[in-house]
Amino acid sequence: MILPIYLYGAEVLRNENKEADLNDKETLLKLIEDMKDTLKVADGCGLAAPQVGVNLRVVIVDGRELTDTYEYLHDFFRVMINPVVLEESEETCEYSEGCLSVPGVYAEVRRPSKIKVEYYDENLRKVVEEFDRFGCRMVQHELSHLEGNLFVDNVSPIRRKMIARKLLAISKGAVQTRYKSKR
Repeated sequence: MILPIYLYGAEVLRNENKEADLNDKETLLKLIEDMKDTLKVADGCGLAAPQVGVNLRVVIVDGRELTDTYEYLHDFFRVMINPVVLEESEETCEYSEGCLSVPGVYAEVRRPSKIKVEYYDENLRKVVEEFDRFGCRMVQHELSHLEGNLFVDNVSPIRRKMIARKLLAISKGAVQTRYKSKR
């Protein structure tokens, strides 16, 4: 089922996110399938459960459509349940980010270049994985949602001023999306 994506200003994006109950596999797998359907229709590269109104620690990251730019992402698809960042590199890098919850806004964000994450995959197997390059960026962006943070929280003060009017418009519902959305 395609779910609405909550937009900047929606309280659900800032709420605390609880660990998903691994014993309630049926509910969890339904959420994951709905998130996959929603992400596909929205044409994004990642989606966190809070973005679809569910305050659980679940994200999907899909880089497979980005292979024109990042060939190494040809098989990069992850479902991450209850992820925890174990390590972050001191080295950082900057990329332009956008977000389905903040349509039409893009900004440079500095994040660690490498991270190590422990999570459960959609088969409920525990995984420990290291990420770098743009895959690392996508994972960090989605994990930020689980902390109630959006990429626009991490931009420079001058950039924040430059996008303030757009953010206000989004929070008031004065934006159109090509996907089902909600304030």
